[in-house]
Amino acid sequence: MTIAISMKVNDGIVLAADSASAIIEKNPSGALSVVNIYNNANKIFNLIKGKPVGLIAWGSGSIGNSSISTLTKDFRELIKEKKIGSIENNSYTIKKMALEFKKFIYDENYLKEFKSWDEKPDMGFMIVGYSTNSHFSEEWKLDIQNGECEDPYIVREKNQIGITWNGEPEAICRLYLGHSTALSDILEMTGLNNSKITEILDICQERLVAPMVTPAMPIQDAIELAEFLVDTTTQFSRFIPGASTVGGPTEIAAITKHEGFKWIKRKHYYDVSLNMGV
Repeated sequence: MTIAISMKVNDGIVLAADSASAIIEKNPSGALSVVNIYNNANKIFNLIKGKPVGLIAWGSGSIGNSSISTLTKDFRELIKEKKIGSIENNSYTIKKMALEFKKFIYDENYLKEFKSWDEKPDMGFMIVGYSTNSHFSEEWKLDIQNGECEDPYIVREKNQIGITWNGEPEAICRLYLGHSTALSDILEMTGLNNSKITEILDICQERLVAPMVTPAMPIQDAIELAEFLVDTTTQFSRFIPGASTVGGPTEIAAITKHEGFKWIKRKHYYDVSLNMGV
């Protein structure tokens, strides 16, 4: 699994993720099983070099023989080579970017690879940033669950701020929302009806949520908060029973209107100093 965070404030968007990647294969019975977990996956990408548009991924780390990293970079090359008609380097919308990515990753790759599988892997993506000449940043989400994928949808209105986390939510839910993801099921086990459960959850939303994200938060503070939440989830995953499915280096990128896409923390499989100008 993973932890993948998109945090939106007035000054821009921060993306943060761990580096763990689960490799999922179909066993002889047809069920999905995790065959390995690696801690050096890439999950954050700049979709147009130098432009304020990015992508963050979670879930299964590959489709067929290609990693999500390779496929996302393939999509970026298609944009660069002007092979996606509705997207130009200097004229695009985040919505169109998300729709075209859905066609590429789901229609052209996922369906082809997993068509014959009875149980299909889950994965998700957020395409975020600033459309050409837009004053407001946007976050569009694409979910692939049980082999099904609807069109991407906008997470928040353009003038709204907030935080979205995907992958393994338990640690952040307890810290940020003030309760476990299991609360609703536990209340149901006590015999409460749905209306009472909804009432209790609404009260929890009103009284327990920690207001960590504010509209005027400087981008640097948003970066530090996102890093804290990823690190907290990583340590939570490390110490609870079971495999550590969140881990590896934390990567962070910030997207602002004027500075564009900027890496804050990034890993390389090669020594950058040995590859200058290569």
